[in-house]
Amino acid sequence: MDFHGYAIGGLSVGEEPADMYRILRTTAPRLPSDRPRYLMGVGRPQDLLEAVRQGIDLFDCVMPTRNGRNAMAFTDRGPLRLRNLQHERDAGPIEPDCPCPACRRSRGYLRHLFMAGEMLGPILLSIHNLTYYQRLLAGARAAIEADRFEEFRLGKLRGWGVEEG
Repeated sequence: MDFHGYAIGGLSVGEEPADMYRILRTTAPRLPSDRPRYLMGVGRPQDLLEAVRQGIDLFDCVMPTRNGRNAMAFTDRGPLRLRNLQHERDAGPIEPDCPCPACRRSRGYLRHLFMAGEMLGPILLSIHNLTYYQRLLAGARAAIEADRFEEFRLGKLRGWGVEEG
């Protein structure tokens, strides 16, 4: 069928990541490469990079904003749980090189917002997570253009402390 784009759905609903990756390896190559290929509802950073590796172009997921609303930030060193006591007096940003408004504030301040029930905390962390995902996929695009995607992907996995899937 001659569609404008193609979607893969029904993944990320409880199966193990290895099963999802196996299905992607089987499904994605069968879709036309000259049309957008969309993966529905998959959102862990390592899963996005694996999907890109398999030829997926587009994603959507509640994970960045849901996790942001629950005090978890995505970073190049893995997830950061800002409700943890260790951040109470931390004057550093979530990530030093991130341009988002949350990273212009301290981890301690952001933790305080969550502990006080202030809505600014979830808003700022949601913005951070969306910015993180944009930066991650912009980096993936640049790595693809430079023919260095696999190096980029493996470097990110190492930074997150994730074994290759």
